[in-house]
Amino acid sequence: MTDTKSPATVVSVGGAYDVVVGSGLLGGVPALIGPDAERVLVVHPPAVANLAATVAGSLVDAGYAVHLAEVPDAEPAKTAEVAVRLWAQLGRADFTRSDAVVGLGGGSVTDLAGFVAATWLRGVPFVAVPTTLLGMVDAAVGGKTGINTAEGKNLVGAFHPPSGVLCDVDVLASLPRADLAAGLAEAVKCGFIADPAILDLVEADPGAAQRPDNPRLRELVERAVRVKAKVVATDLRESSLREVLNYGHTFGHAIEQVERYTWRHGEAVSVGMVYVAELARLAGHLGGADGEALVARHRQVLQAIGLPVSYRADRWPQLLAAMRRDKKARGSTLRFVVLDALASPTRLVGPSEELLQAAYERVSGLAPGVG
Repeated sequence: MTDTKSPATVVSVGGAYDVVVGSGLLGGVPALIGPDAERVLVVHPPAVANLAATVAGSLVDAGYAVHLAEVPDAEPAKTAEVAVRLWAQLGRADFTRSDAVVGLGGGSVTDLAGFVAATWLRGVPFVAVPTTLLGMVDAAVGGKTGINTAEGKNLVGAFHPPSGVLCDVDVLASLPRADLAAGLAEAVKCGFIADPAILDLVEADPGAAQRPDNPRLRELVERAVRVKAKVVATDLRESSLREVLNYGHTFGHAIEQVERYTWRHGEAVSVGMVYVAELARLAGHLGGADGEALVARHRQVLQAIGLPVSYRADRWPQLLAAMRRDKKARGSTLRFVVLDALASPTRLVGPSEELLQAAYERVSGLAPGVG
């Protein structure tokens, strides 16, 4: 098992950039900026202002002119209004195409900062420094950037790979337990679609999996990063293989929208994974006793880390409408990532509305024998 204080682990994303996982890494941001930059914008939420000051200090010591931009935390950061404000700040500071943007914060902040970097002068260098578990195992890796609109989540965005990603597990020590659990949802997703050892690690000691000072959590981060790096290196623009990373996300994003983003992303994806497991079972992808056991395992491992596995029973029309606006849909055809078996994902294209509703009834407790 990886020691939390062992040397940093470097995961290459197809040779295009590296994701560095370890402890005490914040001082390494300047090395990822590049020699041609003169100005750096550090985008951060209020909760990590002290970490932003640390990063800014290391950049100033390295000779960069640093500009700080505080943005709202979580989903309120991912709006056109906030992006416009950051573009204006870049313009006033005369940022050129060789200058850089650093996103320091959770997944929402790195999504926003990456989008601003992708769109300023049609693309400037971007470094992601995720400070949440969700950001480390998901949002900061892969080059997907974006903001939300009233019509849905991440409907406006761009593919813009970062120059590098730093995952300093030390910063997770101040993260609330609920946020750690929500972040683990994305790691668990990687376990179901590609690396079952992740599930074994969580199930063996769910408490240790949520303690930043425990080597188990760092190993989970490293394993999830490797899964995502392997997938995105093959399919940057989500044209084929990369869709598997959306396991549980179509229904999860619908919950987030219906709940007006008051649910944590990982909480919604947790229910979304149970939903697609039930959908796969109903569609014949998970047959027999093994399939039934795998559906049950979804609930067991997610409940073990305190995540929800069911959703209210009176929101089907709103959820269906939200799913039809999902960016993975093609025309009027809904597409879902489902499992044929553990670590064997596939696509389910155009399931009937009756099948979709039947799966909803199983996660809402309306189906007979389901609670």
